[in-house]
Formats: sequence, C-alpha cells, structure tokens
Amino acid sequence: MERLVGTVSRGVRAPIIRQGDDMARIVVDSVLAAAESEGFSLRDRDVIGITEAVVARSQGNYATIQDIANDVRQKLGGGTVGVVWPILSRNRFAVCLRGIAGGCKKVVLMLSYPSDEVGNHLITEDELDAAGVDPWRDVLSEARYRELFGYKKHTFTGVDYVDYYRSVIEGAGAECEIIFANDPRAILGCTKAVLTCDIHTRRRTKRLLTAAGADAVFCLDEIMTAPVNGSGYNDQYGLLGSNKATEETVKLFPIHCQELVEKVQAMLLEATGRHVEVMVYGDGAFKDPVGKIWELADPVVSPAYTPGLEGTPNELKLKYLADNDFADLTGADLKAAISKAIEEKDQKAENLTGNMASQGTTPRRLTDLIGSLCDLTSGSGDKGTPIILIQGYFDNYTK
Repeated sequence: MERLVGTVSRGVRAPIIRQGDDMARIVVDSVLAAAESEGFSLRDRDVIGITEAVVARSQGNYATIQDIANDVRQKLGGGTVGVVWPILSRNRFAVCLRGIAGGCKKVVLMLSYPSDEVGNHLITEDELDAAGVDPWRDVLSEARYRELFGYKKHTFTGVDYVDYYRSVIEGAGAECEIIFANDPRAILGCTKAVLTCDIHTRRRTKRLLTAAGADAVFCLDEIMTAPVNGSGYNDQYGLLGSNKATEETVKLFPIHCQELVEKVQAMLLEATGRHVEVMVYGDGAFKDPVGKIWELADPVVSPAYTPGLEGTPNELKLKYLADNDFADLTGADLKAAISKAIEEKDQKAENLTGNMASQGTTPRRLTDLIGSLCDLTSGSGDKGTPIILIQGYFDNYTK
C-alpha cells in the first residue's frame, strides 16, 4: 500500500529533569518507551531533538546575580557602565540586569527604539512617525521619550519596560540613566566602558564601539565564560541564551552538548540498529507577523547536532515542475514524471542552488528549520515533552 503520511513530529514525555541526571539515558529510555506505547518504530534518519533547558538543568549550569556582578565588576571596572541594547524580557534579561547593575556604580541603559532586537516594541512605528522622530539619528533622553510617547506598556506582558528596568537597576543599588538610540556609539557620550547586550548583531556593535574610542567593550557572550566561585558558565556563549531560574539565579545555555548528541545517537544505534540524527535545540527561528516578535533570543537555534543535520535542503518544487516542465501531463503520467525527476536528482546528488526548479524552497539551514519545528512542537509551557521525535523529514514524494 502506498504510504500517505510524510513528516510527523511527536512530543515525547520525560521525567522532570534534575541536576546530575543522566540526560542521554533519559532521552533513549523515553524515546523507546514512547515507541512501544504508541506502536511505532524508529527509522534511519529520524531526528531526535532535546530542548536546551533540560540539558542545562541536568548539568546544573546556573549562575547567581552575585556571580554575574563579580564578573562584570572584574571586566568593566565597577564604575559607570553603558548597557547597550538589551532585549525587553523579564525571563531573558531582568535577572541578568540585576547582576550587571550589582557590579556597577552607575548604569547608563541604552534602549533601541521603536523595538528591541527581537521585536518587542516600546512604541509603534506609527507613533514614531507622528512624533517626527528620526530613529537613526535622534538620541532621546528618558524625559524626552516620556514627553513624546508617555508611559507605554507592552502589548502582551502589560509591562512598562523603561520603568521596570529602571527599578531593577536601582533595586540592585546602582544609579540609573536611560537613553534611547539606534547608533551604539551614542553611549560613548556617557561612558567609555560598555557591555553590549544585543544578540545577533553583537560583533558589529563591538567593532563600531571599539573603533569609536571605547576603553572597554564586552558582549554578553564574554560574561560568565568561566566559573565564578564555583558557578556554572558557558565558554562559548556566556550569558547569551540564559533564562531566569529564580529571582536570584539564571540558567545558562548548556555546555558539552556535542558529547550528548553523539552519545544518544550511539546508544540508539546499539539498541535499535537505526542511525538517527540528534540535536539540542533552543528557540526556533521564526517571526510572528502579528505580534512582531522574532522568536530567536538564543544565540543559535542548535548549539550541537550530529553530522547528518549539516547543510540546507536540496529539494525540487513540485508545483514548479507541475506548472512548467510537465504542464502537459496529468494523473499517473504526471506523478511518474515528477517522481523520476526527484529520483534523478537524488542519484546525481545534484546541488540545486540557482536552479529555477528549486525556487520557493526554503533556503535555510536544516538545524534552523528542524529546531523551529521542535520548538513549536514542545512549546514553552506545561506540555512536558522536552524531547521531540521527527520522522519522515528527509523523505520525499518518491519514498
């Protein structure tokens, strides 16, 4: 019988993960138990995704606000520090900000406007236009911002992030000044010691600030890169990818993830004879067209994955073939022609970059696409499925 189902994504339930748990064993046991319970079998090139949160939790990869304060003070001097372009997030940045402020005498907080890097808006573009403000040139004081735009609360969270971040900084014992600008060099009129908190543009920001005469510039991925008094750390991403754990601690992005994915792959090969691909995933890489929020607040979608997930899709567009190359065919003849074209493409291992028959296919990395599917499947709430099993992703119309 012809197979009529393509890609299937399943959330796999797992125990509540605690520090010290054997993450690889839990993943393998959970997937095998789910397969037995639901009556499916693993196949070669299935993909198993493990959410970064449970990996970091099993590693005990946490840092306190005092750890962060000590590291910031040691690297930036403990005086007046410019904190540039953080995202607006109670979960992602507020606890980090408490630690940062604890390591400074004064914080000059510079916010981008009308929104942060990932699309959380302070104000709308229409309000910006109505005020006659040029966001590329105009630097606004907090007083001028309030005069023009008043007290705005985030659409979804109901939080005035300007007021909230001020309260966080002052609550940590630091003096606070807030400005609004979209040129990072504007901060240098206030201080030459800068912590740039943007995620995906951080290297450019640091380069511009350094060239413009900053005395010291660090990015968030350069804070907490080594243990502080026995704390957790991330040698590659620092504070980037961290989340609030408690009011006093953050969970850092996990470390040693490559070892984990390779171990899970090997264990499942031994247990089932199937060669599956494995990845650790965080945020997906997609944007909400209504809320305007770009989901990717982590530095990468996947910090580690097995080699079979390297690369980008190499696919033909079925509707292009049907409307162009085989426009004169219908029914079984059309199906046979399209199937043959796909089989020939696979046999030749042909790179379709620039081929018109591949236009409209998604030109993104496999890890970003599959990691986004994992993130959407697991959600961020109470589903209890931190492990995702994806089957049929690498199949096509001929399989």
